[in-house]
This record gives sequence, structure tokens and C-alpha cells, in this order.
Amino acid sequence: MPARTRALAVAAPMPELAPVTTATLPTHRSMMGMSWVLAPIVYTMDRWIGKVAIVTGASSGIGATAVKALATAGMVVIGLARRAERVLELKKSVPAEVAHRIHSHRCDVTSEQSIVDAFALIDHQFGGVDVLINNAGVSKLTCTLLTAGNGADLRTVLDTNVMGVVLCSREAFQSMKRRSIDGHIVNINSILGHKYIGFPNLNIYGASKYAVTAITETLRNDLRNEGTRVKVTSISPGIVRTEMVPKGEQFQDTPMLEADDVVGAILYALGTPPHVQVHEVIIKPVGEMN
Repeated sequence: MPARTRALAVAAPMPELAPVTTATLPTHRSMMGMSWVLAPIVYTMDRWIGKVAIVTGASSGIGATAVKALATAGMVVIGLARRAERVLELKKSVPAEVAHRIHSHRCDVTSEQSIVDAFALIDHQFGGVDVLINNAGVSKLTCTLLTAGNGADLRTVLDTNVMGVVLCSREAFQSMKRRSIDGHIVNINSILGHKYIGFPNLNIYGASKYAVTAITETLRNDLRNEGTRVKVTSISPGIVRTEMVPKGEQFQDTPMLEADDVVGAILYALGTPPHVQVHEVIIKPVGEMN
């Protein structure tokens, strides 16, 4: 008898999937027959290429990392800081094609006139602002609310963390409104803006971040009432390894986020489609107790 033969059904080869980069994320997968195909990707920074971003508190930490990331994504970035020369130093740490998109200007966000002058200069030199990252913030861990003579330190925290956010947002919106731009304002907040933590000498810092939470929602309401499509996002990280974190044994084993983690959330919020608004992002390191 002739040998029996058996036909084997061979599945079609899986199609090659397009590479996924940090600037593009797949939204979902759809099943077709036996194949998994990545659906069209919608989270991208492409719409911001060539647009202008302002980052406050840009000389170190989250601000410095944001400057480099936004410039790498194709934006023209102006870093505002009291130590503006440190923003220029960032150029040395990125490729030449990125470095030429990084600029700096000295600005003290506790001074309304300094803010107004900085935004006017940027309007004149760069045509206006499309994205604002309200990152400037300070803490004065030298006193409690009851410490005698603490007024100057407490006012510095409020002027920087609260009024700085309000005034920079105002000037950014006016620039966007003049040019009919649907821009984006990102406020770097804190988990302390959502939950009280009894850390020694935090004094008025937590209250300033609760204010940022309320300011963000007030801005959202005001922007809607203005009939604009300008977005506003609050990003609230847990403890981040920056210059603001005191040195000492008490933080030796404390889980911390890195500045890159927070900037990743900024890029995510900016990369959403025009009809999508990320209201709040809360990020904590794994193992954080609070």
C-alpha cells in the first residue's frame, strides 16, 4: 500500500510590527484571524514639533530634564530660572541638533514684573508660547508654622509655588489667545496637594500644593468659559530625587522617583490627541508608604 501522506496546515507568518518609541505608544490591539495587529498610534509629540515651550524652574531637577526632553522631541524650549546660566549648560549634554533649540532667560517667578517682562520678550523673539510647564517651586524646611520670624520664608514659598503658577499661566494664556492657539499648561504639583503628610517642618509647602490643585481646576473652568481648547494638566509626584530633597540618613532608604519619571508623565499628557485632556496624574515610587 502506498504510504499515507498528511497535509499540514501552516499558519501564515506573523506580520512585522512597527517599532514603538518613547514618543509613540500603541493604544490597543485588535485580533484579526490568527494575527495580532497594533492599531494606529495616536499618542505622539508630532503636533508640537517647532512649537515653543516655556519651562519655569529650569536650572535643575525636573525642570532641567523637561527642557532636554522637550527639545529632543522637536520643540523650541526657553528655560526660565534665576540661574539662567545653568540652563545654557544643558546644551553641552545633548546633541548639537537638539542644543540649538534650547534657550534661557533669567526670571524670578516671585516677581510679577519679571514674569511679564520674560513673556513679552519671548513673544517678541519667538512669536509666543504654545506649552507652559509650571515647574518652579521651593520649600523652606527651616521652620514650622509657629516659628517666630518665619514670615519671609513662608511668603517665598507662597509667592513661588502659588502666585508664580497663577501669573505664568495668565501670561501664557494671553499669548495663546492673541494667536488663537490651543496650547497646553502643565502644573507640576505634588501628592502633598492631595493628602496631608505630617513631615517635620513642611510648614506651608503642603498648603501651597493644595492651592495648585485648586488653581488647576479653576484654570480649567476659566479656560472653558473663555471658549478655548487650551488644556491644563496637574502632575503630582511623590518624593523625587532633586536638590529640594534634604540630605541625611532619614532619606537613605526612602523610595524615590527620578526626574525622568515625572517628565515621562509630562510627555504623555502633551502627546494626547487634541480632544483628550489629562486632568491629573499621580505618580509614586514603588514602596512609598504615604
